[in-house]
Amino acid sequence: MATPNGKRPNFLIIVADDLGFSDPGCFGGEIQTPNIDKLGKEGVRFTGFHSAAACSPTRAMIMTGTDHHIAGLGNLIEWTNFSGQNFPKGSKFSTAPQRGMPGYEGYLNEKVAVLPEILRDSGYHTVMSGKWHLGLKKERSPHARGFERSLALLPACASHYGYEPEEEKKGNIPKFLEMSVISLHMEDDHYVKELPKGWYSSNGYGDRMLQYLSEWKERGDERPFFAYYPFSAPHWPLQAPKEYMDHYKGVYDEGPEVLRQKRLHELIKLGMINPDTEAHPVVADEVTGWDEMSEEDRKKSCKAMEAYAGMVECIDHNVGRVIDYLKEIDELDNTFVMFLSDNGAEGAAYEAYPMVKGPLMEQFYNNSIENIGAYDSFVWYGPRWAQAATAPSRLYKAYTTEGGVRVPCIARYPGLRESQISDTFATVMDIAPTVLELAGIKHPAPTYQGREVVPMRGLSMLSWLHGNQQRVHDEDYIYGWELCGRGALRKGNWKTVFIPKPKGTETWQLYDLSKDPGEIHDLADKYPEKLEELLGHWDKYVKECGVIPLQPELGTYVVATEEQMPENGWMEYDYWKPGARDEETRQKFMREPWRFHKAGLD
Repeated sequence: MATPNGKRPNFLIIVADDLGFSDPGCFGGEIQTPNIDKLGKEGVRFTGFHSAAACSPTRAMIMTGTDHHIAGLGNLIEWTNFSGQNFPKGSKFSTAPQRGMPGYEGYLNEKVAVLPEILRDSGYHTVMSGKWHLGLKKERSPHARGFERSLALLPACASHYGYEPEEEKKGNIPKFLEMSVISLHMEDDHYVKELPKGWYSSNGYGDRMLQYLSEWKERGDERPFFAYYPFSAPHWPLQAPKEYMDHYKGVYDEGPEVLRQKRLHELIKLGMINPDTEAHPVVADEVTGWDEMSEEDRKKSCKAMEAYAGMVECIDHNVGRVIDYLKEIDELDNTFVMFLSDNGAEGAAYEAYPMVKGPLMEQFYNNSIENIGAYDSFVWYGPRWAQAATAPSRLYKAYTTEGGVRVPCIARYPGLRESQISDTFATVMDIAPTVLELAGIKHPAPTYQGREVVPMRGLSMLSWLHGNQQRVHDEDYIYGWELCGRGALRKGNWKTVFIPKPKGTETWQLYDLSKDPGEIHDLADKYPEKLEELLGHWDKYVKECGVIPLQPELGTYVVATEEQMPENGWMEYDYWKPGARDEETRQKFMREPWRFHKAGLD
């Protein structure tokens, strides 16, 4: 689609990591996000936009327009690799049946054509700066999948300051920390040996994005650009520059429930939820209640939330830097901008996980009240603060309830819907089809570069954005979610959800979201025919997308084979081990994990 000046549009896709629904100011939050707010007020704010329940699955769908189980990220490879990584105390499930299975490779597989590949081949300049989480090897990198320039954090998370515990302590570092600390980056086709001095993730990604765009401008490149700008914040560890944290001193001293009520009130004022909306009760049995906490623990908890808020404000600052530059070079109004989170707020209470119990964090980090948020601290904020951000929805990241998959989203492009708030249902799978239609490019399926590729399952939002239809999808559109043994399927306003114990009932529940957006009142017994209908669609979703169920209630359960039982052998690169990042020895720490194939076993 050419703009009135005859130019094809540019694209800027901005992704925040674990940002809660009501965190941005224009979604009811108290955090200072003036640049994001301006985008929201000029464009359309979605209150019915949905992601996967966790980060790399969502990023896979953004990049491909298809379901993450098809694209190679059926689960986070970190969770497939080691069962204890995402199952809280009381869970009994293992990820072993998924290991080595098609769709669970842990990187964008050969079945998909990736958005930057398609755009590059069709005359776009493609750049990325931020978190990738879609492969650790060079052949899985952004450079290998279509980005001409890229600075990419390859793993799920890292210290935002690039800080690592002292060398002599590394040999004893717990499993929880070993993959959560190291800032493994690639720039273009090579691993980064050392990050710049004074590195902080959001600022560093902002610097590099501005560099790539200014290089494009200065050389007079006549191609439009596709810029992917995925932050690694505000994912834990919660660390932020002091100048941002200082803005929130004392703001959260009344605790998470007071914040939750304030956020709900603001959502009602904005018209984003109905005044009579019933919010799902907070579920946080694994942590001490606010009133039962010691004064010191409450202070630490508030300081962690202050650090989180500082991280979000720093994201906003770096969004603003890029938006201001595009305006300065007269490209902003020729750029389709989207801003979204990759999943619901992160509510895991890692202190309740067996692998994290005890005082181990203090062996490696200074988590004193005064130091929380600094480069050598390592904290998270837990389920109560997270549910202040996901309210009125149920639960948070990693769960297929609305709290895990409903995310803040903004789209801004002159001539499309402007200054609106919409509850239309849309998903991250719809981004790639929208971009391609706006660019006037056809998806290459059924073949790309000599191999078979799948078509996109998402739908372009362009007709809706033009105001030509009332909603993005048909009223009875069917959409499924599955992650780590938690499932859900939605048809119109009806949604069925399966959440294992201890957070759920371990049965299929049924909700009418038009009357019960908090997923509180289970209607499975009242409307058994509706539940049966949705479960029929669920079985079809499982089959079409190659979901490997982790318990019989989710479909045909396959017991893990002997080859799938070993843990910690399913990632292609053990980058956290001593010597693994030395160029001379790096290859020793890489592997090709055993895989199932359609024709039999490998």
